[in-house]
Amino acid sequence: MDREIPDDASIVLFDGVCNLCSGFVQFVYPRDPEGKYRFASLQSDVGQALLAEHDLPTDELESIVLIEDGESYVKSAAVIQIASGLGGGYRLLSPFRYVPAAVRDRVYDFVADHRYRWFGKKDRCMMPSGDVESRFLE
Repeated sequence: MDREIPDDASIVLFDGVCNLCSGFVQFVYPRDPEGKYRFASLQSDVGQALLAEHDLPTDELESIVLIEDGESYVKSAAVIQIASGLGGGYRLLSPFRYVPAAVRDRVYDFVADHRYRWFGKKDRCMMPSGDVESRFLE
């Protein structure tokens, strides 16, 4: 797999043992035919290094994180930014950026707190296969 981090890459960091988070990656990948987004689990060495580089906690694995254009987006801001980047009908989430982050993140945190119970948890991080493997940084 590709360990080199391209300078212009938009990188999605996710909880690699969470079924909901892995499902999110499986959702984004086919809707991104240009390959704008690269992926790494929060638990991976790449993920940990990127979190540290952007002054984000390396011990909290409860958030989708997007690293794009030197900026980091977490929780609901990351989801909205990714949806906007996918274009098409997914841009309909863009106006939610005007909802205060505290309100958006309260909903995000509620889902995050229950994600393992609702969607399950893997014993180990998602192992990409096929075409998606080329987009992983770990």
